[in-house]
Amino acid sequence: MKIVVLGGCGDMGSHVVRDLIAFSDAEVVIADYRLERARQMAAQLGDRARAVFVDAENADMLVEVLNGADAAVGCIGPFYYFAPKLTRAAIRARVPYVDICDDWGPMDELRSMDPQAKEAGVTVINGLGWTPGITNLMAKKGAAQLDEVDEIRIYWGGGAADSEGLAVVMHVFYAITGEVPTFRDGQRVMVRAGSEKEWVDFPAPLGRVEVFHCGHPEPLTIPRTIPARTVFLKGGLTPRWNNSLGALLVRLGLSRSHRSIVRTSRIIHRLEGLIGAGGIPFSGARVDVVGRKSGEARTIRYAAVDKMGRLTGIPASVGAVMLARREVAKPGVFAPEELIEPDPFFAQLEKRGIRIHEYIHE
Repeated sequence: MKIVVLGGCGDMGSHVVRDLIAFSDAEVVIADYRLERARQMAAQLGDRARAVFVDAENADMLVEVLNGADAAVGCIGPFYYFAPKLTRAAIRARVPYVDICDDWGPMDELRSMDPQAKEAGVTVINGLGWTPGITNLMAKKGAAQLDEVDEIRIYWGGGAADSEGLAVVMHVFYAITGEVPTFRDGQRVMVRAGSEKEWVDFPAPLGRVEVFHCGHPEPLTIPRTIPARTVFLKGGLTPRWNNSLGALLVRLGLSRSHRSIVRTSRIIHRLEGLIGAGGIPFSGARVDVVGRKSGEARTIRYAAVDKMGRLTGIPASVGAVMLARREVAKPGVFAPEELIEPDPFFAQLEKRGIRIHEYIHE
């Protein structure tokens, strides 16, 4: 079994690679433009890991690297820029593919590739990480326990000190810029990023986090399979000053284009490397599914807290093994909740020490 991890020595991709080595028998190809770093990582991991160079801007090179793999994982961000390129290459190579795409912008374009994936006989899962990914399956599990679903409230809290990746910074700027999608009263609508702030409690050690509307895929994909009237997502960083700084830079117009996001993110990334981002180096997800069971109001809540890299990388690793073993083999382009059953998936997370907490309020 051979699995290619695109961006495999990155902040998130490295967690995918390490989990595949630890929990599968796969040969793992670390495909990255930082070849020397990838080689060093492969040497540390032993005979089942090897490094290759890939330039994600080169479509033919992507296809060549993917050819012959049993599955591939996309971890090259920012995903608003790279997700379509990586997905298209996997379909061309006819390789089952999963990514950790957490940007809302490319979701409609990715979905439009469904006919090509079906024709190629390829299964594609976009957004199987922390959020989206774990959050989608929390929503699916909660909805299955209710007769009617009114609202699905999705929250994430990210420790700014919990990641060292430049692409993560780019994602944050993209997510907090302009208007972002949500699903309200049965309709997709746009709301201002940063609006409707509230405080949300996560399990220890993360605790209470101020969250607000930001751009993620869940409000776009979940309503396709779960008949909820409202699906919203809010998130925020800790410490809180990171949110204020991000909002200020957005107001100054420093995230209005891909080029400006790259430039601003590089500056912030360097500063964080010098002075630190502060706060607790943990991140969390919480999903409240609100509805009725046997005519009685009920809220089912799920929550998880761990390191961001583990929360993001381990789900993608589990999904890649499922694809490689053809445990999930329906051709087309899918969100996680359309193909994956929560309970066995969460059992795999628990084997790795990621616990999904469940609370029921009647």
